[in-house]
Amino acid sequence: MRIAKISFCLTMLAITTFQANSQTQDSYDYQSEFTWGFNKNTSGGLIGGLVFKKARKLNDRVLETYGVEVMNVKHRLERRVNAINSGNFYIFGKANYLYAIRLQYGRDLILFKKASQQGVEIKSVFAAGPSIGVVAPYYVEYSLAPGGARTTTGQYDPDNTNMNTGQILGTGRLFQGIGESKIVPGVNFKAAINFELGTTKSQVTGFEAGFLLDVYSKKIELMPEAKTYSVFPILFITLFYGGRK
Repeated sequence: MRIAKISFCLTMLAITTFQANSQTQDSYDYQSEFTWGFNKNTSGGLIGGLVFKKARKLNDRVLETYGVEVMNVKHRLERRVNAINSGNFYIFGKANYLYAIRLQYGRDLILFKKASQQGVEIKSVFAAGPSIGVVAPYYVEYSLAPGGARTTTGQYDPDNTNMNTGQILGTGRLFQGIGESKIVPGVNFKAAINFELGTTKSQVTGFEAGFLLDVYSKKIELMPEAKTYSVFPILFITLFYGGRK
């Protein structure tokens, strides 16, 4: 799949860069770092969400990490379609959003150190923690009569005869239904490889690719006519930037 191919290509590029750069300079030292970045994953859109991470060194090879991720999780069958009568886009059959807020505690193990002004630092990443699933209604606007003279909004209901593809005009208002959101608790587990490519001591730039598992306390209905899940396995890649000291 696309995420796996991108991750593989970037991984090979980073390893090649690591091998091509000499490590003759003395390795530099740091005690803590803070990074943030954008995530692309197999359960999200063009941008899956935001990632924030704080790390501090426990010893020469191990970092203690604290992280927060905020993601939009989609059903694998979601597809944007064009409303026939309005030209607006919407997702047919979708009834709910799922926003995942993940708190993570973990360890980064430094596999390869970088020299002061060159090379790449490679870490293995392991983290776990609680997930907060925010399930918010997804509203669409649809006609109650031919020609769109009367319209209303609502969540997709397969039993509502007015909610066929010819009568849906688009999505509802921005943030409509956010006050009706429900919380579903869960846990998450992450394993990844981190490649830091920064060229200065204080700057952190790179990417992280790996696997994440979200497990919720109950099945979450995103599309009423599709299969519901409580477990979401995800492949991801995160591009990050930050600083260290």
